[in-house]
Amino acid sequence: MRGPLTDVLDDIAAAISRLDSADNTRAILTAALSQGLPAADIAERGIRRGLEIVGQKYEAGEYFLSELLYAGSLVTELFEMLKPAMKDQPFERKGIIVLGTVRGDIHDIGKNIFKMLADSAGFDVHDLGVDVEPTGFVEELKKTQTEILGLSALLTTALAEMKNTMDTLRASGVRSGLRVLLGGNAVGKAFGSEIGADAAALDAVEGVEICKMWTQK
Repeated sequence: MRGPLTDVLDDIAAAISRLDSADNTRAILTAALSQGLPAADIAERGIRRGLEIVGQKYEAGEYFLSELLYAGSLVTELFEMLKPAMKDQPFERKGIIVLGTVRGDIHDIGKNIFKMLADSAGFDVHDLGVDVEPTGFVEELKKTQTEILGLSALLTTALAEMKNTMDTLRASGVRSGLRVLLGGNAVGKAFGSEIGADAAALDAVEGVEICKMWTQK
C-alpha cells in the first residue's frame, strides 16, 4: 500500500522524468525533506529513478540531447540541496571512475554529460579534463585505486592516443583488474576491442549503464 512517503518519492521521479520546472521540482524535494525521509531514499528512489526514466526516453528517441542536458542540470541542483542531509546519513557510493579526454583532443561535451549522469547515478567521478597525458591517467589510477577508467575522444586523430594510453596502462602495471570504457564520436565498438578496452559506449547513457553493470554486487 502506498503511503505519503512513497508518494513524494514518486512525485520527485515523475517531476524529473517530465522535465518539470526547477522551482516545482525543488518544492517537491523540500516537502520530502520536511517529512524526514532519509536522504538515501530520496536520492535512490526519487532523483536517480527519475533520471533513469529520462535516460530511457533518450534511448527511445522521445527525448533529445537538450532534454538530457536539462534533466542532468536539474538533478545536479537537487543533489546540491540534498547534500546537508546526506552528510548526516549513511550514503553508499557505487565506486570511483577516473575520466578524461585523451592527449591531442580538447573536446569535452560528451565527457561532461557522462560525468554528470555518472555522478547522479552514485559514482564518484575524478575528471582529469581534456588533453590528458597517458601518464596522467596512470598517476590518478594509482592514487585512487579505482577499477574503472573512462577515455573520451571526439577526433579520429586522437584514436592513436587512445591506443597509446592503453599501451601505457599495460606497461605501468595498472591494467590488471581495471575496466576501461571508451566513449566519443570517434570511437566504435570494433576499435575498442582492437585496442583491448573492456567496452565502448555509443553515448553517455549507455556508458553509465555499463559502469553500473560492472559495479553490481
